Amino acid sequence: MQTTDAELVKGCLAGDHAAWETIVRQFHQRIYNLAYRFTGRFDEAEDLTQDIFLKVYRTLTSYRPESGALVTWMVRVGRNHIIDQYRKFKIERSQTGSIEVEYEKAEENPARYASPAQALEQLELSERVHRALLRVSEDLREAVVLRDLEEFTYEEIAEMLKLPMGTVKSRINRGRAELARLLKRESRG
Repeated sequence: MQTTDAELVKGCLAGDHAAWETIVRQFHQRIYNLAYRFTGRFDEAEDLTQDIFLKVYRTLTSYRPESGALVTWMVRVGRNHIIDQYRKFKIERSQTGSIEVEYEKAEENPARYASPAQALEQLELSERVHRALLRVSEDLREAVVLRDLEEFTYEEIAEMLKLPMGTVKSRINRGRAELARLLKRESRG
C-alpha cells in the first residue's frame, strides 16, 4: 500500500520515526542533487543536505498537501535555505584542487562510480559545467538547475519561485544561453 505525502507528514508530526525515515529515504537523493548542483562540491552538498532535512523537519507543520507535492515543498525549503546560506556567507568558492579532492572521495566511495578513472572523467565534465553554472547569475542559474537538472515542470518552478510563467521561461532560456556561451568560451581557450 502506497502512503501519501499527507499521511507521511501526519505520521511525522505524530512522532512516527518510520514516517520520517521514509521521507528521508524517498527524497534524500533529490535534495542532495539540488544542493550539489548549486554548490558543485560533494562536501558542501552533504552538509547542506543535512541542514535542509533539519529545516524540513522543523517546518513540517507548514506543509499543505493541497498546495502541491511534498517534494516540491521540500525543494522550495531547500532552495530558500541554500540562498540564505549564500547570502549569509558570500564566500568566494575556489575551484582550485577540487577535482583532486573529488577524485579522492570517489576512491573512498567506489559504489558511486564504476572506477576511479571513470569518476575522474565524469568529475572533469561535471566541474566544467559547475564552474560555468557558478558564473551564471543566481536567478538564471536557479531556473536552469530546477528545470534542466532537477527536471521540475515550468509550472512547479513558477510556484516554487513565486514568479509568472513567462518570467520562468525567460530565465531558463537566458540561463541556458549564458551557460552555453560560457562553456563555448572555456572550450576555446
